[in-house]
Amino acid sequence: MKIFTIGFTKTSAENFFWRLGQSGARKIIDVRLNNVSQLAGFAKRDDLKYFANTICGMEYQHVPKLAPTKDILDAYKKNKGSWEDYELKFLDLMAERKIEKMHRSALDGACLLCSEDKPHHCHRRLVAEYLKDAWKEIEIIHL
Repeated sequence: MKIFTIGFTKTSAENFFWRLGQSGARKIIDVRLNNVSQLAGFAKRDDLKYFANTICGMEYQHVPKLAPTKDILDAYKKNKGSWEDYELKFLDLMAERKIEKMHRSALDGACLLCSEDKPHHCHRRLVAEYLKDAWKEIEIIHL
């Protein structure tokens, strides 16, 4: 089983969709809390759904269950909280939501999308790693 991850900031639409198209991923799972922000550019929900299908032949799905809550996100982003606190709170939230009970087939070959350009301080990496810990045999590929 493979799970891909990608961020859309600090890249062009051309580079973003090229990486997606070359990856072998079959669909995009949007793990953002807010997927219609003006700051999202080409990655706003409706635009992303259209581009993913037209350019890459991929399905798009928004799964807020895999996003942090507004409180967790605000404590980290707006109030300049530590990454360690954010990570612990988000890991607890995923455990509380029992995301490991999701159907594996829904995530096999999926690309988790969030805004951060690199995965090291992004919750998409935490989601992928949490599922790998629960399900074991997952290859995580950061695009």
